[in-house]
Amino acid sequence: MTNHKNGKRYNDDFRKMVVDLYHSGQSVRDLSSEYGVSEVTIYAWIKKLSPMELEDGASITPDDYAKLQKQMLKLQQENENLKKGYGHICEKINDAEITNLIDQQKENYPVHTLCEVLGVPRSTYYKSLTKTISNREQENRQLTKRIIEIYQESKQRYGAPKIHHLLVMEGYQVSLKRVQRLMKKADIKSITVKKFRPTPSKEKVVERENILQRDFSTHTINEKWVGDITYIYTLKHGWCYLASVMDLHTKKIVGFSFGRTMTTELIITALKNAYETQQPDEVLVFHSDLGSQYTSDEFAQVIEQLNMTHSFSHKGSPYDNACIESFHAILKKEEVNQVQYIDEKSARMALFQYIEGWYNRKRIHSSIDYKTPQEMEDSCVRIS
Repeated sequence: MTNHKNGKRYNDDFRKMVVDLYHSGQSVRDLSSEYGVSEVTIYAWIKKLSPMELEDGASITPDDYAKLQKQMLKLQQENENLKKGYGHICEKINDAEITNLIDQQKENYPVHTLCEVLGVPRSTYYKSLTKTISNREQENRQLTKRIIEIYQESKQRYGAPKIHHLLVMEGYQVSLKRVQRLMKKADIKSITVKKFRPTPSKEKVVERENILQRDFSTHTINEKWVGDITYIYTLKHGWCYLASVMDLHTKKIVGFSFGRTMTTELIITALKNAYETQQPDEVLVFHSDLGSQYTSDEFAQVIEQLNMTHSFSHKGSPYDNACIESFHAILKKEEVNQVQYIDEKSARMALFQYIEGWYNRKRIHSSIDYKTPQEMEDSCVRIS
């Protein structure tokens, strides 16, 4: 375990994944900003955990190289299609529509170039700028632009309520209904797709003590943790499994583990990662469902070793563990159901980026006063 000046701890899975992300093409500066780790620390991890270089000195993976080629080909095709389309555009639209297009693209290309390509005299474009636009329309344009920026920054995950909250925080005087109306006009909405989840085999379940009793209230961090397992599909390896541990006070995912089999070792790794990162001082309650992995003797021994008290949901009562169930539902809607993972490795990297880079550090939560889980944890650390 490495101690850092900022007091934060990082488990082995976290360090290895950051190094993998570095080798996938992300810069140390970006990784430092994304995951809150100093550049000096990341360079140390790279030196310690990086694999041997190839004989020619290359370190880029075939997958990264293929993606780069694909991106370049796509850009070339888009450029050629854009040039071919200019002639058709000029034939089918009027001057007003063309000048609007120039106005939209002038931040990306010089006006004189756009006018030349589209066959419009510059005087025609500049004359169009003198037309009076109502204050309301100007406001709507500015609002829509900022709404789209926030929407894209959230990777299309934020809906109107969260976007409205951020706009108000930035000083905009706008109602939620207006944001909803502008989003509808811009044809953007939050990702809410649901997909199939395989049903585990039924087996006899024995009731155990429910200490939590749906009391999710807390006073500070490391009082109550909840854990669960969810399914993630990959093309090559079929169903894989994610075990997660959440701190109820911050809604932060403090530990997780990903693998091809739903074993007791999977949930033990997730819990130990959480314990290693958080280093709780007092006895805390860990709550889970009555799955065979959580009720095993092996897991009970780990709970005892870590000085925790184990609480269990009642049979057939998913609401007893609603918070972690909600996280897994959000994960599916915002990330898993939007992509297709090739194999376990690609899924593992994507889940790390979502959980550590987005959910914990950037995604605001209405249940914690629109803070991020990391901000919530940091405020507790400062107070203590």
